[in-house]
Amino acid sequence: MQFGIMMRGQFPQGDAVADRFAEMLEQARMAERLGYNSITKGAHYSTHPLQDLQQIPFLCRVAAEAPSLRLNTGVLLLPLHKPLDVAEQLGTLDIMTNGKAIFGCGVGYRDVEFKAFGTSRKVRGKRFEENLTAIKRLWTEETVTIKGSHFELDEASCSAKPVQQPHPPIWIGGSADAAIQRAARMGTCWYVGPNDRLDAVADQVETYKRALDEADKPFPDEFPFRREVFVAPTREEAYRIAEGPIMNKYKAYHAWGLGQSRPGEEDELGQPFEDLMKDRFFIGSPDDVAEQIIKFNKRVGMNHIVMSMHWPGMEVSQSMETMQLIAEEVFPKVRQGI
Repeated sequence: MQFGIMMRGQFPQGDAVADRFAEMLEQARMAERLGYNSITKGAHYSTHPLQDLQQIPFLCRVAAEAPSLRLNTGVLLLPLHKPLDVAEQLGTLDIMTNGKAIFGCGVGYRDVEFKAFGTSRKVRGKRFEENLTAIKRLWTEETVTIKGSHFELDEASCSAKPVQQPHPPIWIGGSADAAIQRAARMGTCWYVGPNDRLDAVADQVETYKRALDEADKPFPDEFPFRREVFVAPTREEAYRIAEGPIMNKYKAYHAWGLGQSRPGEEDELGQPFEDLMKDRFFIGSPDDVAEQIIKFNKRVGMNHIVMSMHWPGMEVSQSMETMQLIAEEVFPKVRQGI
């Protein structure tokens, strides 16, 4: 089992983001010292009422503080961008980290983002596939000539070829069947999101396995998943500290429309905390959280957990305390248990 941390970089209005960023750099140094395996930064635009930091410059800066950790763009909203730009940005990140970049990508779901970039939700799947096809060719061929619905490459070349060959791992996120099938066809692996319960994830894994069979591809060696995680000495303390910040974040998710595209699940992320977290989040004592991670591993086989341990309104020091507890008490329990 590999253990990574998700660094959202999202803060309430009025917070001094430069100060919070300095704390996040300390968090990255701490992850390096404690033996974590990866750091992930997500991407959103126009995140009112939250302030946010963009992922690629953030990860390039973090690379200097945590040189042994893999760095994941989890996820880059690929339909919003042009393939040559993404290929060179990710190639640069892979060069700067000496081959430790992970290309996490997804289609996105927020209309405000699609409109701002001159596109729409209804073409996101097509644009994603066109972009990813072009990016992989740019990384592996000297020159590329290809025309998509929103770009044209005429003997174009990638000026920053990645260190990893043939290219960095491609983690494709998403929970809809189309996204899971796309991950099987086009990605190194499917990157499981944080919002589905264990039973739903188990069903999705079966969809993924069928899609891999259809693509004549083996099950990947690395199977990553993201979860909301918080550990304190006791279950009660963990619930008390995490509830408010998590609920604030999920109210924002709910307002943005996350999880509302699937019939019957329109209000799934708008539930009270006790209902929201059941079989979904890993929150509690070290024993509780180790047991929950082992349960997921044994049921569905995930072996790289990307842990969100900080939410808007929480002190960074509190997430650093949980990082320490996880490294000292959860890592060994999980590795022994699986």
